Amino acid sequence: MHISVLAMWMPGTFEWIIIAVVALLIFGRRLPEVARSVGKSIVEFKKGIKDVKSDIDVQSRLEAPPSPKLETRSEPNANASAESEPSKESASTSG
Repeated sequence: MHISVLAMWMPGTFEWIIIAVVALLIFGRRLPEVARSVGKSIVEFKKGIKDVKSDIDVQSRLEAPPSPKLETRSEPNANASAESEPSKESASTSG
């Protein structure tokens, strides 16, 4: 998108003045109280987000990743017999 298209939807100086006048007419003397409560709400929201992030970090540290299991073979000669068989097959196919 072009910046001119985005700027078309942003309120200009005159629009902000109208918004401020309407806010003063609607809220009047309570406007500082409303602004204060909105500010407190934003602070509480940020605290809640920080708490959730810290809880996730703590949980991820407590839960250790599963350790990889190593497979052990009971017969050490199993590899030797498997390796000798292809050589027998290659000898029989060449002859």
